[in-house]
Amino acid sequence: MAALQSLAFASPVSHSFLNQPRPLSGIPSWVLHRSSNSLFNGQSLHVARSRLSPTTWNSKKSGSITMMVKPTIQFIQGTDELTIPDVRLTKSRDGTNGVAIFKFDQPSVFDSSGEVGEITGFYMIDEEGVLQSVDVNAKFVNGKPAGIEAKYIMRTPRDWDRFMRFMERYSNENGLQFIKK
Repeated sequence: MAALQSLAFASPVSHSFLNQPRPLSGIPSWVLHRSSNSLFNGQSLHVARSRLSPTTWNSKKSGSITMMVKPTIQFIQGTDELTIPDVRLTKSRDGTNGVAIFKFDQPSVFDSSGEVGEITGFYMIDEEGVLQSVDVNAKFVNGKPAGIEAKYIMRTPRDWDRFMRFMERYSNENGLQFIKK
C-alpha cells in the first residue's frame, strides 16, 4: 500500500520540533517552525492527529509518518480499475528480464472514461510507489470496447523483484492465486 513518508525529519527544520514536549495523551502534536538556516520555502503541511491509542504509541520511535494505501491498478490516474485481471508472467532463462501481460475483460475504466478522462497508461500503485507502462491496447468487438491488454516489461532483476512485491500485495488484497504452468 502506497507509503508517504516525511523526508523533512532529516532537515534542519525538523530539529526545532522533534525535541518539543509531548502532550500528556501520548500522541505527538507536531508544529513545523520556519528556520533561518533552512532553504525550504514550500507550502505548509498540516497532519491530522493520529487515532492511535496511547498504549500503541512509542515516544522513542522515529518521527516518520507512514500512511498506507490499498494496492491498485489504474488506467486513468486517480480512478481505480475494479476488474481483476488475468496476469501472465514470463522470465528469461538467465533471470535478467521478464514480461507481465495483464488481460482485463470488460474493465470498469470503459464505464467511466468519458466522465473522468482518457486512458493515459497502465499504473500499478502500492506502498512503494508507482510502476507504469504505456503499452496498453484495447480490444473491440462489434465496435464496442470489450477488453484491455497491458504489458509491463522488467529489464533488470531489480525490476522483477519490485514487480513481484507489488503483485504479492495486489493478489493478497484481491484474492488472486499463482498457478505455475
